[in-house]
Amino acid sequence: MLCVGSAVVRAQFQMPDPKQMSGIPRPVTDLPDHAISVRLIRGELSNNIANHQVQLRIGSKTVTVKTDENGRAQFNDVTPGAPVKATADVDGEHLESQEFPAPDKGGVRLMLVATDKSKGPATEPNAAPISGQVVIGNQSRIIVQPTDEAVDVYYLLDIENTARVPVNPGAPFVFDVPKGATGAGIMQGSSPLASVKGRRVTVQGPFPPGQTLVQVAYEMAAVDGSVSISQTFPATFSQLGVVVKKVGDTAISSPQIANQREMPAEGQMYIAGSGGSIAAGQPMTFEISGVPHHSSAPRWVTLMLAAAIFVVAGWSSRPREQNEAEDAAERKRLISKRDRLLNDLVRVEHDRRSGRVDPHRTATRREELISALELIYGALDSDDAGPAPVDHAGLAAPMGQLRAS
Repeated sequence: MLCVGSAVVRAQFQMPDPKQMSGIPRPVTDLPDHAISVRLIRGELSNNIANHQVQLRIGSKTVTVKTDENGRAQFNDVTPGAPVKATADVDGEHLESQEFPAPDKGGVRLMLVATDKSKGPATEPNAAPISGQVVIGNQSRIIVQPTDEAVDVYYLLDIENTARVPVNPGAPFVFDVPKGATGAGIMQGSSPLASVKGRRVTVQGPFPPGQTLVQVAYEMAAVDGSVSISQTFPATFSQLGVVVKKVGDTAISSPQIANQREMPAEGQMYIAGSGGSIAAGQPMTFEISGVPHHSSAPRWVTLMLAAAIFVVAGWSSRPREQNEAEDAAERKRLISKRDRLLNDLVRVEHDRRSGRVDPHRTATRREELISALELIYGALDSDDAGPAPVDHAGLAAPMGQLRAS
């Protein structure tokens, strides 16, 4: 699931580096037929190179045109089908396009991108670190996978250092996973700078230029089908992104999620939620509901009846002359409860045999009733006195048969 969720949420459009687009011809319809427009830039799209010579080799001949104020050199009436290639020389750097046939109809646009040498190297990872800030980038995601009475939570954190050199943040990059989390760990593929001890996650500086990937996993219990998660991070979370695997009625709510939608991936359904920026130290909160779980009714019935048995046992230890009427009243109450439970069991058996209700719900309710009846019979057996003795021997066999059926 983690691989699927990561692939789903990271598939977002990003503008490529202009250098990666350099020299690639692009057919267009906004130019005259047989025209080729070459744009010359230095480093960035906003940095046009004006009044500079660009050559277009057309077959065996070469045509030269100077760029205008927008950095474009346009070659008109190029022989259709002729092999062409654009070239330019900028500050000693030779630039050239792919070779391609001149268009029969419409035109072609392309860029030639020179290196912006005024900026120096893009990064200097071996330089001495400086004081600076990092952010949790907008490719970071929180992924939640419901299991049986629990959720597995994954943090995929792209910690970004936009400086050209390593930086040391003013405060350590340390955070605790939520209270109640168990099994916290750093996942394979994370930066070696990351470690975890108990609930505490630490990422040691300095942070190199670019991205530092930290992937954290832990589990949260959801015995009643829901769980609340509150998490703070020591750096700004640039753009909130959450992905939840949808199992049955699983849902997510958060005041910080502005948009959410369901999406399929590899035969599974996921809920993708997004929100804005969350400042460092500000809690992000989520409520996950509809997590698969077992009914807690049997546990509560058992606890309540056990308490009742304890009280009855305590009363039976008193001298017989004290409040015998109260003992009789309690026995009468237990017998009345037994009769109600037996009537409920008869109805459940009838529904089960007729097939009118969900078999799983019927089986669960039937088990709850049988467990409750066994406890009541135990309480009645512990009381030898009473106005309405029960034929326990006659009921023991049917109860055993119900258990076995």
